[in-house]
Amino acid sequence: MALLDDVVNGGNLVTGVAVGAGALVAWPLIRLVARPVAKSLIKGGLIAYRGAEQLYAGAVEGVGDLVSEAQQEIGAKTPAESHAEGSTPRA
Repeated sequence: MALLDDVVNGGNLVTGVAVGAGALVAWPLIRLVARPVAKSLIKGGLIAYRGAEQLYAGAVEGVGDLVSEAQQEIGAKTPAESHAEGSTPRA
């Protein structure tokens, strides 16, 4: 229990050496489990990113469609179309 208290409260050199040695001994056992877990977490992150990317693309497309429909309903022109015809766009 004193070792755990030393680790939590800042510890000393002996505590650091003990924790380091324990990590070296335990790592080969932990590695067998840690690698597949880390790989699964990375895969999950990639899948979530792709889903968010598709959701964003759909939202942007939906907003663009709404804007163009609204412009058609009021007969508004885009600034590029107005400039091509020689008139200045209204602010």
